[in-house]
Amino acid sequence: MARTIEKTSKEVKKSSKRKKASDAAKKNAAPVPQVLRLIRNDAGLADYADAINGRHNQAVNKMAEITNGTNNLSEFASGYLYFGLHKAEDCWILREWAPNATDIFVVGDFNGWKESARYAMKRVRGTGNWEIKIKNKSFRHGSLFKLIVHWEGGQGERIPAWATRVVQDDETHIFSAQVWDPEEAYQWQVEKFRPTTNPLLIYECHIGMAQDEERVGTYTEFRDNILPRVVADGYNCIQIMAIQEHPYYGSFGYHVSSFFAPSSRFGTPDELKSLVDKAHSMGIAVIMDIVHSHAVKNEVEGLANFAGDPYQYFNKGDRREHPAWDSLCFDYGKNEVLHFLLSNCKYWLEEFRFDGFRFDGVTSMLYYSHGLGESFMSYGDYYNGHQDGDAITYLTLANELIHAVNKNAITIAEEVSGMPGLALPFKDGGYGFNYRLAMNIPDYWIKIIKELRDEDWKPSSILWELTNRRRDEKTISYAESHDQALVGDKTIIFRLIDSDMYWHFKKGDENSTVNRGIALHKMIRLCTLGTINGGYLNFMGNEFGHPEWIDFPREGNGWSYKYARRQWHLVDDKSLCFHYLGDFDAAMLKVLKKHRSFEKQNVIEIWHNDGDQVFAFRRGDLYFFFNFSPVNSYTGYGFMVEQGAYEYILNTDNVDFGGNGFNDDKMIHYTVYDQRLARDNKGWLQLYLPTRTACVLRKIKE
Repeated sequence: MARTIEKTSKEVKKSSKRKKASDAAKKNAAPVPQVLRLIRNDAGLADYADAINGRHNQAVNKMAEITNGTNNLSEFASGYLYFGLHKAEDCWILREWAPNATDIFVVGDFNGWKESARYAMKRVRGTGNWEIKIKNKSFRHGSLFKLIVHWEGGQGERIPAWATRVVQDDETHIFSAQVWDPEEAYQWQVEKFRPTTNPLLIYECHIGMAQDEERVGTYTEFRDNILPRVVADGYNCIQIMAIQEHPYYGSFGYHVSSFFAPSSRFGTPDELKSLVDKAHSMGIAVIMDIVHSHAVKNEVEGLANFAGDPYQYFNKGDRREHPAWDSLCFDYGKNEVLHFLLSNCKYWLEEFRFDGFRFDGVTSMLYYSHGLGESFMSYGDYYNGHQDGDAITYLTLANELIHAVNKNAITIAEEVSGMPGLALPFKDGGYGFNYRLAMNIPDYWIKIIKELRDEDWKPSSILWELTNRRRDEKTISYAESHDQALVGDKTIIFRLIDSDMYWHFKKGDENSTVNRGIALHKMIRLCTLGTINGGYLNFMGNEFGHPEWIDFPREGNGWSYKYARRQWHLVDDKSLCFHYLGDFDAAMLKVLKKHRSFEKQNVIEIWHNDGDQVFAFRRGDLYFFFNFSPVNSYTGYGFMVEQGAYEYILNTDNVDFGGNGFNDDKMIHYTVYDQRLARDNKGWLQLYLPTRTACVLRKIKE
């Protein structure tokens, strides 16, 4: 009996050998490939697994390559600590990457802007880097300087690529780098800050056009005058455009020349830091528009032909120039370009404490065609070889870096094609963005306003468009941004009311066009906000129906600032209708902010009827009801909801918001019993729905 349950020593040895062999086999066996979550969550992507895995592995391999196997992107992306101008104990050290240069001289107001051997940079042996130590007491805070770069067959004045301060002469309009070394470094008041993202409520803004007067505004004016408005309105994040230095003000900041320099036309670096610091003290996150999709063509101010090599930073051949933007496209396959751009991301996070970025022009980066002429009708359009793998790798590494530097950082992709996985974590097969812009929504609103009669607006279409998104990726929804406000286009309010804003926007003098516009403006924004799954965005001034368009000073308008400003006096004037819209916007945000993580609640459709132009949906204990009919009001319109009592918490028809006040918002509504619905604990909630109105009710807890 004992023989059957006890192993002999020989058997034990055999068993041990088998186990060791098995362990060795397991160790040497090829790892079982793990299916990335992007593919696992969407069966439709299974056919493209090779392409998805290939892109993922390309990023993995590139990360290992540029970090020498450490995967420490933060250490790799510290180029700004080496390149550019830095103060040492007894001198200034300036370094630049210019592999095609034969000689480089530093010139400036400290040496009469003349080349001399004393200020010649020296090539660092075995590299394309150049370096100089400047020992001159005249070279100090405020000094202006440039480089004169020589190459085979030519030379040119250049602003250092890594310059952190660039200024423009008021008279000559010439740009120069400037030494920035104030006696006292900026002292941060808020040391730690974590953005509120449940939900993220973004106020998109531009420093220069944020004032009422016809001129360029400043960082300090924005801090003192605009931040209090943002807080009062209820937004918890500002997204600032045009921070990186750009030669042409009218480019809206999208033709960047100096990637590490905050635009000096708005003030000093310390004044920008003070703005960020103040925002944090008020609970407001600060993200910036970062432009890594292209660069300005300028050679003297920019990177276009830095050292006689037009391809130093940019693609070769036909891919160098962007066919639609009159700009240059980066070569993301070069490690030196990755070093420059990744270091740029880290620089803004560390030096100015931005809380993240909205990456501009992501669609243009993803495709060799820049997305121009592409239809994107099926998954095959995302995996057909038309995609720029190097750009995808850069975006993936940028997101990995940003979240390594600040785990709470926010990244948003401006992307219109619908590339799957854009806002999924890298480990899941995504590109690592936190959010993607829901760019279909503003296009949809403009389309139906322009092309359809009010009677033809279909609730089924509206609800589908607002919720048409990938389930596992968060989006930023918005009715309109700065794009819709630019000259040549129109804001929603201006499309709805047009010139009647000039003649009938005084309270008591409204006509039917104005009343229609005010009603629809509120409804459009409420259903856009009410269906978010990540965040919401509004462009500065649009919350109160800012009139007209945006047009920066240019030759064609006589260099006028008339349309490059925000007329705050309009919303402050209580005799005008603008404050109705502004007050509603604030009330709308207040409702959502009382319900934490509102954006995570499922959008559950209660009802829609295209004939009546009525629809309703539920999110948690909030119930949204809309009547888009321009002619029909409905009495006792029934909705099947959970039995109980319901109270109004927001009504677009409230007189405080320019409505008619046809409903008594203080009334408690009780569901009507129906035996057929009772077994599901449901009853009929019967509401009066005036024409062109919307309301939000909350179920009262028993």
